[in-house]
Formats: sequence, C-alpha cells, structure tokens
Amino acid sequence: MSELDIQIPTTFDPFAEANAEDSGAGPKDYVHIRIQQRNGRKSLTTVQGLKKDFSYSKILKDLKKEFCCNGTVVQDPELGQVIQLQGDQRKNVASFLVQAGIVKKDQIKIHGF
Repeated sequence: MSELDIQIPTTFDPFAEANAEDSGAGPKDYVHIRIQQRNGRKSLTTVQGLKKDFSYSKILKDLKKEFCCNGTVVQDPELGQVIQLQGDQRKNVASFLVQAGIVKKDQIKIHGF
C-alpha cells in the first residue's frame, strides 16, 4: 500500500494558531474616556474601564475637587461602574489618572470630537 491509501482525513481548524496565541496574552484592558453632548453647550465626560479594586467614590471625590466640577458614579448593567463628570474634562481626567498612578498612559483611550 502506498502512503496515500493510509492517510486518514482530519479536521482542519484555520483559527487554531490564533486561538493559541491569544490564550496566553489576553485582551488589553483600556480605560475609555468619552464625552456625551447634552443640550446646547452642556456636556458630560464619562470614564469607564477602571479596575474593580479601585474605590470609585474616592477617585470621583478627588476628580471633583481637582477640576471644580460635579460628578457621580453610575451603575450600568453592561459596562459596570461608570464615572460621570460635568463638562469636557477628557484631557484633565487622562492626565490625572496617569499622575495618580491609577493607569498607564498607553492604557487610556480618549473618544469624542
């Protein structure tokens, strides 16, 4: 018998290599800072993706005191806890989180216009 007669067909998974590479590294967790337009010139800045072991209320208290704005922590069913601040505070929040050592600069994604 030749080698072609003995060959047994096997299933081929084209994504096997990609799944093996991703399993060790895991997804990179980003902190998303977004702006939401309210009415007129009013806007909200939202911060999501912070780790669960941080105290959101303490971070919010420091952000409010630092930037002289009001804010709240909202519980979202899909996103978890989200920090909301009044006004466009995207750059301020990003620099604050890096200076406080909460996240690294490459883990922050700033969205908006």
